[in-house]
Amino acid sequence: MRRALLAITGLAASTTVLVVLKGAPGAGQAAQDRPVAEAPVAPGGSAAPEPTPGGVTPSARPSASAKPTAKAGASRTPGTRSSATTRSTPAAPRTTTSAPKVTTRTVTGPVVSYRYGSLQVRITLSGSRIVDATGLGLPLDGQSGLRSDDVQARYSGSSGEVVAKQSANLNTVSGATYTSTAYKQSLQAALDKA
Repeated sequence: MRRALLAITGLAASTTVLVVLKGAPGAGQAAQDRPVAEAPVAPGGSAAPEPTPGGVTPSARPSASAKPTAKAGASRTPGTRSSATTRSTPAAPRTTTSAPKVTTRTVTGPVVSYRYGSLQVRITLSGSRIVDATGLGLPLDGQSGLRSDDVQARYSGSSGEVVAKQSANLNTVSGATYTSTAYKQSLQAALDKA
């Protein structure tokens, strides 16, 4: 009679545990994602005891009504499964690949002297792509200054012809042939250094 009562009580307790673990929304996935070192939480809110190396979980507090049911010589070894255990599928391995880091660098071409002065070109590259260009030391006064402004407006900046064409093969600015040629020479030297 006692054995039957203990068997029914054990069956009811294991069924309740299975229903609680399987029936709770998201409980199965949360149990799979939990690190091994983290102690599982019992339904009462307290941490459940950790399993011992032999695979047997000691009870947190022995009760007066619980009697040991293990027979001598019958022990559970790691790797064996009882019929009351649930199967969990291993989580897929998580692989993370980070995007290659794009380096931004600035390269300055040499100073090129021409009929109306001298200039040099500085380019900014993101990886191997030109993202900005600017002319340095362009004449500011008189007709030369006006021509320099035309060249700077056409070639330089993040939306200029240098960024659009990604090369020193630029169209010559009308009326500013010498300045355009000097700009292209310094630009080509900067590209060669990059």
